[in-house]
Amino acid sequence: MSPLSTHDVRRSRGIRRFLTSRRGLGPLPTLATTIGSVQLKSPVMTASGTAGRGAELGAYLDLESLGAVVVKSLAAQPWAGNPAPRVHQTPAGMINSVGLQGPGVSAWLRDELPALEAVGATVVASIWGRSVDDYARAAQALADAPESVVAVEVNVSCPNLEDRGKMFAHAPGPTAAAIAATDVVGRPRWAKLSPNTAELVTIARAAADAGAEAVTLVNTVLGMVIDIEHREPVLGGGGGGLSGPAIHPVAVRSVYDVHAAEPDLPIVGVGGVATGREAVELVMAGASAVQVGTASFADPRACGRILAEMRKWCNDRGIDDLSELVGAANDPS
Repeated sequence: MSPLSTHDVRRSRGIRRFLTSRRGLGPLPTLATTIGSVQLKSPVMTASGTAGRGAELGAYLDLESLGAVVVKSLAAQPWAGNPAPRVHQTPAGMINSVGLQGPGVSAWLRDELPALEAVGATVVASIWGRSVDDYARAAQALADAPESVVAVEVNVSCPNLEDRGKMFAHAPGPTAAAIAATDVVGRPRWAKLSPNTAELVTIARAAADAGAEAVTLVNTVLGMVIDIEHREPVLGGGGGGLSGPAIHPVAVRSVYDVHAAEPDLPIVGVGGVATGREAVELVMAGASAVQVGTASFADPRACGRILAEMRKWCNDRGIDDLSELVGAANDPS
């Protein structure tokens, strides 16, 4: 993507002013929201792994207008990721096996965070590890991050070397251990959980008990695509994570179930959001904010467009406070 230019910044800010003023018709709902102790100016964020680690999307939309830019997951040390090919289009989304490639926390703080700060973005860092100690070291490396990093999303949907390669997020104990190990980061933590388990509610509760202020639901669904001519998996890493419209109903159900069981636990909904209506659907299931991922690959302006669509949908129905919608489909009244 091209670097952010002065023209791009002025254009995106002009679009934002237009959306909020509507040429004299009165302001649209601001839809500010709160995730635990973190206040966000809007409910739409980027999803980790889909918007780079810096201000890459800043050439296409006003990053300052988003609730937050959630950066690609970082380990304490540089990580090369999986062999190519890493991404493959599917009939209703995509499947990837990128393998969490990244420069490590220290390099990100030095080389890429400043670009996000320069455009006024609210930043949520994401960390991962393959052992509890990995999580602790990544959190320690972020402990002195500037105030622009308002929260840390702990991606526990990773292979666990200490449990024969099973994901941390597939059992309550390993999830709790990873979350507890990140306490040293000294700022709010959100646990990003996997839908590939029948224990999601129990695991979400374990994450909260271990110190997570919120849960992000959900990460990708496990899948595989096979090249039938060559009789082998298409992706270099074998299987991968399915994302996009195909998993949206899975995300809605996951958010709904966790909110029903733990109504006081803040939820960030993610999975197949490509329109404002789909974002509202996740909010009605119980999410206080949403993340946009795969849609940004097809349309790098997706986050801004979805936010505008949410505002218009709410304005058309006289809704000026997002809290009116959170969990509305779960409300027995």
